[in-house]
Amino acid sequence: MAKGHRSQIKRERNAQKDTRPSAKLSYARVSVQKACFVLDAIRGKDVKTALAILMYNPRYASGIIEKLLRSAIANAENNNGMNIDDLYIEECYANKGPTMKRIRPRAQGRAYRIEKRMSHITIVLNER
Repeated sequence: MAKGHRSQIKRERNAQKDTRPSAKLSYARVSVQKACFVLDAIRGKDVKTALAILMYNPRYASGIIEKLLRSAIANAENNNGMNIDDLYIEECYANKGPTMKRIRPRAQGRAYRIEKRMSHITIVLNER
C-alpha cells in the first residue's frame, strides 16, 4: 500500500517526470529495421544538421521522421521556451508495434503469409 494521500502520491510521480521535449509517432507503417537506418544517421546531431540529412535521405522513413522531428522542435519552442539553435537530438529510437498479417496466394493452392510491420518512433531533444 502506498504511503501518503493520493494528491501527495501524484505530486511525487509528476516530480519524476521527464521534462525534455519529445515527440512520439505510434503505429508508423514502416518496420523498425528500416526506421533505425535513418535514426542512426541523425542521433546526437544538432537539429539543423539532422533536418538537412533527413531532407536529402532517399529512404521512405526519412519523410516520416522529418515530420516527427519538426514536431519535437515545435514542442521545445512552444512548451519549454527553448532556443532552436541550441537543440540537439539526445535520444531517438524505434520500438516494435503490431504486425498486420495478410495472405498472398501462391502456386498449387498454397498461401504465403505477408507481414506488414509497424513501429513506434520516439525523438527526444535537449539543449547544449
